[in-house]
Amino acid sequence: MDSVSKKVETPVLIVGAGPVGLGLALELSWRGIPCMLLEQRDGTIKTPKLGAIGLRTMEICRRWGIAERIRQTPFRRDYGLNMVFCTNIAGHFLARHPYPSLEEDAAPAESPEKKWRCPQLWFDPLLSQCVKEYDSVDLRYRTRVDSFRQEGDRVITEITDLETGRQETVIAQYMVGCDGAGSTVRNQLDIGMEGTPTLDHSAAIFFRSSALLASHDKGEAERYLFFGPKGFWGNISAMDGRELWRLTVVSNAEQVEQVCRDADQWVRRGIGRDDVPFEVLSALPWRRSQLTAKRYGEGRVFLAGDSAHTMSPTGGFGMNTGMGDAVDLGWKLEAMLKGWGGPALLDSYSAERLPIGVRNVNASAHNYFALKSVKDCAVIEESSAQGEALRSEVGDAIALATHTEWETLGIHLGYRYENSPICVPDGSTADADSPRFYVPTTRPGHRAPHAWLADGRSTLDLFGRGFVLLRLGATPPDTSAFSAAASACGMPLTVVDISSPAIAGLYERALVLVRPDGHCAWRGDAMPENPQQIIDTVRGVAPAGHKAG
Repeated sequence: MDSVSKKVETPVLIVGAGPVGLGLALELSWRGIPCMLLEQRDGTIKTPKLGAIGLRTMEICRRWGIAERIRQTPFRRDYGLNMVFCTNIAGHFLARHPYPSLEEDAAPAESPEKKWRCPQLWFDPLLSQCVKEYDSVDLRYRTRVDSFRQEGDRVITEITDLETGRQETVIAQYMVGCDGAGSTVRNQLDIGMEGTPTLDHSAAIFFRSSALLASHDKGEAERYLFFGPKGFWGNISAMDGRELWRLTVVSNAEQVEQVCRDADQWVRRGIGRDDVPFEVLSALPWRRSQLTAKRYGEGRVFLAGDSAHTMSPTGGFGMNTGMGDAVDLGWKLEAMLKGWGGPALLDSYSAERLPIGVRNVNASAHNYFALKSVKDCAVIEESSAQGEALRSEVGDAIALATHTEWETLGIHLGYRYENSPICVPDGSTADADSPRFYVPTTRPGHRAPHAWLADGRSTLDLFGRGFVLLRLGATPPDTSAFSAAASACGMPLTVVDISSPAIAGLYERALVLVRPDGHCAWRGDAMPENPQQIIDTVRGVAPAGHKAG
């Protein structure tokens, strides 16, 4: 090993190449920003954690041009995605939430996309391949971050190649920690977490069984959720709709390691029969928590994904929340690196995303508590009149209690950036923030609504590269002053005219300014008195406390 470590430079250093780190690298590369992406592991997925790609994440992937590639991954398109509650797969039936297969499902009216089933087995490798297609990304697996420090306008990081032992010094203008719940980056910044550290300890058991589907009468399901005498104890989730499955067992700190050692026994309990062949592929203990970082960064170092928030997987919000972090941060880093972002722009990242992290962390915990809400299950497995009556009662109760885990349009599309320093409030009142229901609106801070344009594109396809000023209706105001103000400071702004009365009604105002991440920044029926103030606010230049409009 050289006595003096090599020095390399990059605009952005990303630590952690899970789905959020890979997503941020894609977002930056799509924007023409070079970056380095480091991952201590080798990228192999031994125990898949995430299974579902949420609706908003699919919209983001549509922007990157990879949504169709996700739809081509191997999960069986005609496999029924019901939610089935039972004592075990071969045991007593309790309730069912019916849901169509990927093939039968349709995109909701509020989006050009629909959620997709793409477990981490394929999602991470696909993102990695997409990242490698950009020459501007230096992706390195088996590379450890040893330490970092901030000096003026740069972050200096010491790294080690774990295969060769070679050490290097990386000099970056910005650094983002996407390195998971035990984040090295967050810990070195000494940023604490708030919430509940432990909801439970669980085991994830990944197994193969091509015989499982034909071994029971419950039908196809995305998830089979199990209830025993002590209530909810675990579930089996479909990983490919054919032969790959993941069993989650709810346990505690003292017993979870033993659950992993006894993985075969637990798989048999979940299946409910001893004659169904299977092969355990891996078993991983993990801690279910309800935590959000106190702040999402310090100086030129930021946190995204599980390094900023850890949540119960009930609802599948974790990775999807992290992708929202990546998209919010990505355009702001581009603005700073290209010189048109103001000093307050990066401060808005924590101001906007931390409340969404708290919201989604708490929603996930609510879903978990709903599963655990049925307590009296003592005779649920008995083949008796008392057992039958209890199963009917528990089935009705648990089906009602868990709707907010499966019906989540509001979670994915309805989040909004209240009190954002880079959005211009118009005095309107927000609709209730419901996990289940979403009301399209252009109220500043909200996601700009989807509508189909005459040429077959979605309105969402207009957004991403820079700011977009929509002029809606038959006679929109003259906006040349907006364009001149943006041009003067180098802020990218495209003006788009939409005459459709239906879209004009959906967008509520004659003028709507949409940010690069697809969220509305300002709206009005007439030009503001000082458009330069609007432009300065949305790019982070306006002084604190300044009110534009």
